[in-house]
Amino acid sequence: MTDGARPEPEPVELRRLRRRIDALDRRIVRLLNDRADLAREVGRAKVRDGRPAVRDAEREREVLLRVSMANAGPTPQADLLAIYRRLFAVARALETRDRRRATRDAGDD
Repeated sequence: MTDGARPEPEPVELRRLRRRIDALDRRIVRLLNDRADLAREVGRAKVRDGRPAVRDAEREREVLLRVSMANAGPTPQADLLAIYRRLFAVARALETRDRRRATRDAGDD
């Protein structure tokens, strides 16, 4: 294609498959944000209950076990677990940010 020739049109089947992937990506983004919202709610509940820790290592182990058991492939187990560990890190960062904001706002009273 570097010779200035026009690119070949995308085959219909490839276009159809890519559209399905695009639709799944939109759903995944929505689900990830739903999960993040719920994690933030959990964080607020922990604050109300007087729990100081942001990280709940036991809960993370339980989730990883359930995810492992649910994985029928083709995604490799190690990759799936890495994705979930990243989700946990994002949730912890959001919770930490929310706690700091709540503390700062409480100081403004």
